[in-house]
Amino acid sequence: MGALRLGRRTTPVQDRVAELFEELREDVYHYLLTLGLNPPQAQEAAQEVFLRLYVTLRRNETVENPRAWIFRVAHNYGLKVRAREKALQPFDPDLEARLAASDLSPEMSAVERDRMVRFHRAVENLSEQQRRCLFLRMQGLRYPEIGEALGISASTVGEFMRRAIARLRRLSGE
Repeated sequence: MGALRLGRRTTPVQDRVAELFEELREDVYHYLLTLGLNPPQAQEAAQEVFLRLYVTLRRNETVENPRAWIFRVAHNYGLKVRAREKALQPFDPDLEARLAASDLSPEMSAVERDRMVRFHRAVENLSEQQRRCLFLRMQGLRYPEIGEALGISASTVGEFMRRAIARLRRLSGE
């Protein structure tokens, strides 16, 4: 992992932020998409999150858990951007199904598309908090980290996850 060097050496803070950027930028970008930002907004917001991390670290402020901190800032900043725009872009499960099933036979493609549509409808029926907890868990965050990112307790995260999984099972027919 190389940092961009323009005739000057990088600092440990620059190196650490660059490492975290490489490791987490895609996850942060996808999380921002789940908050309702369109792709260009999510990309810009993800960059802003890492810029804020850099500024925070340059001020010698302590960040105990950088991963949770990054998602917390992404969450808050994403909600702020979304509120400013007031234009949510709904998720299109048919588009994802078409992309995912492009090399399948027509029969398998139809089965896969139906499965994806059922799954996305089930996810859309979750509460916003349940969707956020589920997505952050899928990104590898533990319950305490999810709680820190969303500003709720780990036990509340556990309850949201329990309810989300039960509802997904019920709605998907498993």
